[in-house]
Amino acid sequence: MVVFRLSLSMYRRGARIDVSGVGDGRRTKMKPERTARRLEGLRTAGRMPNRMALQLKRLAIGQNVNDGWIAKIVILLVLTVIAFLYVRPIIDMISTSLKSLEDLIDPVVGVIPRHVDPQNFIDAWNGLVYPQSFASTLTIALFGSAFQVFSCAITGYALARLQFPGKNVFFFLTIVTFLVPPQITIVPLYMIYQQLGWLHTPFVFLVPALLGQGLRGALFVIIFRQFFLSQPKALEEAARMDGASAFRLFFRIMLPLASASCLVVFLFSFIWYWNMYYEATLFLSKGFTPLSIRLSALEMQLIGNQSLTFGADAGKDPIAEGPKMAAAFLIILPPLIVYMIAQRWFTEGIERSGMVE
Repeated sequence: MVVFRLSLSMYRRGARIDVSGVGDGRRTKMKPERTARRLEGLRTAGRMPNRMALQLKRLAIGQNVNDGWIAKIVILLVLTVIAFLYVRPIIDMISTSLKSLEDLIDPVVGVIPRHVDPQNFIDAWNGLVYPQSFASTLTIALFGSAFQVFSCAITGYALARLQFPGKNVFFFLTIVTFLVPPQITIVPLYMIYQQLGWLHTPFVFLVPALLGQGLRGALFVIIFRQFFLSQPKALEEAARMDGASAFRLFFRIMLPLASASCLVVFLFSFIWYWNMYYEATLFLSKGFTPLSIRLSALEMQLIGNQSLTFGADAGKDPIAEGPKMAAAFLIILPPLIVYMIAQRWFTEGIERSGMVE
């Protein structure tokens, strides 16, 4: 026993073991390299389960927690729920607009109608006076958005690049106009437009948009200013050395670089002009009538017609929901198509514009 312990201690020190007179008297030599390989094999075999567990852990959770398949499944479920919350109102709108009169009355019918009836869309089309109202809304939204892109881009470039007295004061006033609610300035604007003879005409929206005072114009000025501030000054210096004026520098160099910001501003402005209701009810209540006012008039007409038949609670009657939902879908369909077409460029514009600064 003493000899064995002594041999083991010598092996651990890396010495060659020479044991005499042990067992049958034969001399035995043990190489530590071979024994070390055997021990290393045993250790490797013992670490195999730990390696497999670590690989499974990395596969499930990932190295950065959100790289594993468990995290991906959780993220996918969360995004699916959020997408469903956004899409569900549109699904209900389309379902209600396609239901027949029997399906609207029957509380058993769910999202999928038993009978598809296009009569609701026919009534909504006629009630909205859709061709005329669509042309009025498109005129305001299209030209107002184009004018805002032009005027806000020039204003943002001046506030970002040009040096003139009172520049910081003008930028501060721009921020103030963005923070002031429109209800405060609506009465003075109404009086000014009345004196100019612009009421019930598209000029109440197009002229302010051309002067940089359209819907959310201050926000668009800030977007362009942030974008132009992020551009290198070497471009301007090189253009000025070639004799370019400020207007030529803006239209030939800076404005093409701001194409992503222009797209973002145009789409936001188009949607806001298309969906505006508060300003339209005050300035365009007669003659030049957009779709938002027609929808309100159609709803009041449906409530009045149902009141003659069903009494005071006609506003809650499901019969009127079909034409109302069909009218609402006809109104949101054009901007929805525009967004679906320009979705990729819109997302790239959001990332490249000053909105990410």
